[in-house]
Amino acid sequence: MLKDRAPLRPAAPELGLGVVTLLLAGLTGATPFLSGDTPLRLVGLLLLVAGMLELLHSFRRVSPDAQQGASRSASFTLAMGFLVFLAPALVGSAVVLLLAAWFGLDGLRCLAELRRQWSRGQARFRPALAAAGNLATAGLLGLLWNASATWVVALAGALRILGAGWNMVTAPVHTLHDTSATFSDSLGLSEHPDAVRLAERLVDEERQRRPIDRGWIAALLMILFAIHIGRMEAEWTLVGLLGPFVAVLGDMLVALLIAFGVIGPTRLGLRRLGRPLERRGWSRLAAADRAHRPWTDRLLFRWLSRNLRLSIRAHQTWYSIPFALERGLQAGLPIVAVLVATVPIWGMSWYFDTENWAAGIYNSWAEQRTDTWRQAMTRAVRAASPSGASTELFDVDPAGLTGDFAFVVIGDTGEGDASQQALVPQLLRVGGAADTRFVVISSDVVYPTGAMKNYEANFWLPFHGIERPVYAIPGNHDWYDALEGFAATFLEAGAARATMRARIETDHRLTSTTDSRIAWLIEQAGRYRDAYRVPTGFQRAPFFQVQTAGFALIAVDTGVLRRVDPDQDAWLRAALERARGKFIMVVLGHPLYAGGQYQAERDEGFEALHHLLRAHEVGLVMAGDTHDLEMYVERYATAGGERVMHHVVNGGGGAYLSFGTALAWPARPALADWAFYPSTSSVVDKLDRHTPLWKWPFWVWTRRFGAWPFSAEGLSAAFDYNVAPFFQSFVEVRVERSAGRVRLIPHGVNGRLRWADLQASPSLRPADRGPEDLVEVALPMPR
Repeated sequence: MLKDRAPLRPAAPELGLGVVTLLLAGLTGATPFLSGDTPLRLVGLLLLVAGMLELLHSFRRVSPDAQQGASRSASFTLAMGFLVFLAPALVGSAVVLLLAAWFGLDGLRCLAELRRQWSRGQARFRPALAAAGNLATAGLLGLLWNASATWVVALAGALRILGAGWNMVTAPVHTLHDTSATFSDSLGLSEHPDAVRLAERLVDEERQRRPIDRGWIAALLMILFAIHIGRMEAEWTLVGLLGPFVAVLGDMLVALLIAFGVIGPTRLGLRRLGRPLERRGWSRLAAADRAHRPWTDRLLFRWLSRNLRLSIRAHQTWYSIPFALERGLQAGLPIVAVLVATVPIWGMSWYFDTENWAAGIYNSWAEQRTDTWRQAMTRAVRAASPSGASTELFDVDPAGLTGDFAFVVIGDTGEGDASQQALVPQLLRVGGAADTRFVVISSDVVYPTGAMKNYEANFWLPFHGIERPVYAIPGNHDWYDALEGFAATFLEAGAARATMRARIETDHRLTSTTDSRIAWLIEQAGRYRDAYRVPTGFQRAPFFQVQTAGFALIAVDTGVLRRVDPDQDAWLRAALERARGKFIMVVLGHPLYAGGQYQAERDEGFEALHHLLRAHEVGLVMAGDTHDLEMYVERYATAGGERVMHHVVNGGGGAYLSFGTALAWPARPALADWAFYPSTSSVVDKLDRHTPLWKWPFWVWTRRFGAWPFSAEGLSAAFDYNVAPFFQSFVEVRVERSAGRVRLIPHGVNGRLRWADLQASPSLRPADRGPEDLVEVALPMPR
């Protein structure tokens, strides 16, 4: 060992990560107040963040035992966060009990560590305190398992993060200044002077080259930002530039995941395998004459120097967060740049493209504001209308409804790709029939964020040729731009102007939308309307009704969170009263039944809406949001006898298909009579044939294991293949008062669907219909 080598500085606690983790503990305890309708998802996210910080901190601990103990604790924290965040179906007593089990197991781990330290005569306070805290928390959760899941899980998460933060604050760690010394010691190279000198020199070099590395990282990020601006056609406003900015943040996140999830572990594994060879190599060089090294020793020295540099970078990454971010971006950004250039050809929907990750931010923003916005919008329209108090203010009045007539309902239409275009010929054929009076879009007109810039390719062009009035209710994606594109397209000009101004006032003018932008949006929609001749602009709100003799169509906007505001609720009740004695069809933005499951479970507001529809004996409920075609028959008892409500999921109008229905159909569906399209065999056959080899493990994981712990539905967008066969669909509704019935006729890309195309319960298909017969559901109208 070198005699002049500086001694290793005594390790001390580092407060940075620990203080951040303690703050996360406080935030976790407050989540029931802070996160609206999704507090447990936030608890899970905070646990995951705390677990990652704990794992990063574990690398800095001063002994191998301390590192192993901290990494095991981090794995338990990550597992708890994973459980809470990814298992919403288990939220309740099951999650509380599972968390209790995790705390109990970690408590036993701490007891085992206490025993080891006891036998070695080492300090025992820390493992004893950790064991007591974990076991006490497990016992507390066991006692409170049947209490409010939100508060109990938030409390458990806060206690877990609190314990992790305390350990991080009090545990001694190495810092960046210890890199060369700890590195040499960990590799067993302290006795090799050449290795020690080289390590110290390389540490200094790495510090000196940081400005250069930071420069090219910044340059690459600016290039990616410019690419995203151009490809997204971003508007030069704060909101417009948010998308490219979030895309770059997404690129950075993906780069770090690639670096620390793939490249880093691979390099570390290879380095560990080669460590004995490195020690032997340094021993060989130490014994050789430095002045007369053969060419083989010179090559050996270069290889050892390269490995030293990689190992030093790894230690710098462990000891410094800024170094970790820089190293991760250095390793991952070049790969991300290739991914950004090639993502359109992967066979994945916009869902997996970082350019559209801003939709998640828009969703979080819109879900808290939708009801407030909608209420302000409709009140502004009422105030501007001479007949503002009239119950008929939000009616639409298509022509030709005096006798038998038909109309088309299509949902979740607008991605503007081949899947949407494949359905256009049939939509034009049925929509142009002599007795078709209008078209209704039941959810999500355009993706991903409802912006006006997406309307031409995703709405106007596919609907070019439709000459009947087109009405719509917005889906959650249409609300992401505060309904501006939707309002300009489907509302009367005056109503559109009033709604957008009302939203601005409701948000206290904290927006980049000005009067000039409102005028531009309305004018742009008008130019598109003139160019494509698609009749729109008849509504005064994002909901409407059509009342005829014997038939009522009521379209309800359920926003982002499947809710209606008090004003829309009052309007809906009045519309239902006005429709008494008629056949009532309700179109919702979200289905009550989808994927074989009841969607209003644990959702009091949505369940109350269901009960309201039952109370008024609604005969048919149709909805979008889920991207396929599903049919259900609900039977329920009333004082007047058994009633029947038919449910149709009609969201297959062009967006990527919701394969979760076909791949994860429950063994016991919520209702006994059901059908869905496409069938499981059709989906499996298409994905078997079109899934590339590199994506095959994900397909097997989804098909065989339901994509657990995620869901087959959640990964649907990963298999968005815009090639035949296409399974998009829409529904033709025929109101035939002369025959006393309403007929539902589903259509696919090749025309009317047959019963053989659907997967259905035996009781749903009429006894006189065979597999090759066309699908048709006839519902009786009141006489």
